[in-house]
Amino acid sequence: QLQLAESGGGLVQPGGSLRLSCTGSQFSLATYAIVWFRQASGKEREGLTCVDARDGTTTFADSVKGRFTISRDNARNTVYLQMNSLKPEDTAVYFCATAGFAICPPLDYFGMDIVGKGTLVIVSS
Repeated sequence: QLQLAESGGGLVQPGGSLRLSCTGSQFSLATYAIVWFRQASGKEREGLTCVDARDGTTTFADSVKGRFTISRDNARNTVYLQMNSLKPEDTAVYFCATAGFAICPPLDYFGMDIVGKGTLVIVSS
């Protein structure tokens, strides 16, 4: 079964950093664009960033631009989300997903083929 699994969430103080991992099972992430999105309690899903499979082109939502970065380690079949300068409003469950394309879909596209179960990030003092 094709799966994605997120890890690395936890509790962090405002201004702190976390690195989330998204690891693929039974398929290679290297051939697919990988998206990170989040969902906070009582709020709509928010697309954050994507890295495409052709040349590593990345896109970011304005809310995280300059604070978050996305990268691939194809040898580990993993995509990372490095989150810096975290704010309380970044508290959410974070998901990685793929729509099955090599190129990134729009960040507001949610017709994903494979979605992980999510990892909880809490930013609080």
